[in-house]
Amino acid sequence: MKYLITGTAGFIGFHLTNALIKRGDEVFGVDNINDYYDVNLKYSRLEAAGVKREAIAYGKAVKSESLQGYTFMKLDIADKEQLLEVFKSEGIDIVVNLAAQAGVRYSLENPDAYIQANIQGFMNILEACRAFPVKHLVYASSSSVYGSNTKMPFATTDNVDHPVSLYAATKKSNELMAHTYSHLFNIPTTGLRFFTVYGPWGRPDMALFLFADAIDHDKAIKVFNHGKMKRDFTYVDDIVEGIVRVSDRPASANTNWEGDKPDPGSSKAPYKVYNIGNSNPVELMDYIQALENAMGKVAEKEMLPIQPGDVPATFADVSDLNRDTGYSPNTSVEEGVSRFVDWYKSYFKK
Repeated sequence: MKYLITGTAGFIGFHLTNALIKRGDEVFGVDNINDYYDVNLKYSRLEAAGVKREAIAYGKAVKSESLQGYTFMKLDIADKEQLLEVFKSEGIDIVVNLAAQAGVRYSLENPDAYIQANIQGFMNILEACRAFPVKHLVYASSSSVYGSNTKMPFATTDNVDHPVSLYAATKKSNELMAHTYSHLFNIPTTGLRFFTVYGPWGRPDMALFLFADAIDHDKAIKVFNHGKMKRDFTYVDDIVEGIVRVSDRPASANTNWEGDKPDPGSSKAPYKVYNIGNSNPVELMDYIQALENAMGKVAEKEMLPIQPGDVPATFADVSDLNRDTGYSPNTSVEEGVSRFVDWYKSYFKK
């Protein structure tokens, strides 16, 4: 299959690209390489995938020197004209849309960035899939859509009408937009609600990277909600396996769907939403303990109240994903954090 992966210089996109190429697929990857976090990390990921930094220019296709079948183009999905050109020329079979403005907290500071990337950009993806039909559109949603929900575990059958951040609202909007295009144009779409992904090459704005960096530089780590947080931490390799399994199984209509008892996670249209997480919530303090053990150093901790837009706990019900695809994550937090620390030390030559 020929995949278009958006956000291919990102954390999950980088790992997904490598996994697909390894199994023999072809990947055309795009990324705008924005400066939300250190662009050097994004370029380093690309270089690790065989794309030289000096060869990259906006709108230029560059073939990897080490991953046969991988082509990269610097491109913003908000650029509809250029995006349509890619679809027109490349003959895409499957789209995995991972490009987005990420981050719950940043959405309080720069909301416009979320509308541009997550709404307009996703609209352009849908329009491209309409103009140049694909076998399947898989796209990143988020556990953030559960917002104020407190029933655990979170299930795709739950109502998600109470987001507590603009980031979450844009992700819920993506699900609604995808359903509309599945209904009107018969485009198979599957949304994946990611639950706190971590691992090597991870984002420096996320807790594990922030904590490791602070510990490494003898600075206090900021522990929000006084440590009384639970997260369904999910190792990146488990996430990638789930994405690949889902991409191989285009969404289909739920023939048992009823309008008087609507299931939010499926439809009469070829539309599906899955949670993709570890389904094993871990206390934040236990997560920190695993990091301290891996780094061989105890962290100084600054205990702080919960931040606006944050939620105290996440817990994924992945039973339908397991039933439909056989997805079964098996990486423990201790093992995953240890692998991250090994990468962190290697990347920074510690």
